[in-house]
Amino acid sequence: MIIDKLDNADRYCALHPGFAAAFRLLSEFDFAAAEAGAREVDGARLTVNVVRAPARTADEIKLEAHRRYVDIQYLVAGDESFGWKPTSECATPAGEYDEAKDVIKFEDQPEAWFPLTPGSFAVFFPEDAHGPMRGEGQLEKLVVKVAMDW
Repeated sequence: MIIDKLDNADRYCALHPGFAAAFRLLSEFDFAAAEAGAREVDGARLTVNVVRAPARTADEIKLEAHRRYVDIQYLVAGDESFGWKPTSECATPAGEYDEAKDVIKFEDQPEAWFPLTPGSFAVFFPEDAHGPMRGEGQLEKLVVKVAMDW
């Protein structure tokens, strides 16, 4: 997991061949003009989801993890924190892995909660179970999915 400001994103481009395109997308994206929902940017290799939704309480959040994609979650506006726990330490799945959605959810409690402030991003690799969208009020964010097999 990585947490940082978008201004520092270039430091992480060497970690994955798709990160340069993902961070460029985040820095150039016209959030105000975009409708909520997911869309492909570079086929299935790179997608973006515009999220405008109410924050949830800690009790409403389930940890989730992905196998085929890295999540880069960028907070545009609001007050968000997310739960985190190593996927390898999650012991109680909340169902089967959903191949079509590339997600498995867990009943486990997060090991820690981290704040995400506007202008910041969090990178979640497959080994990072995460529970986003905790907070109060409305959250506005972008979720970029970068294929592991870029």
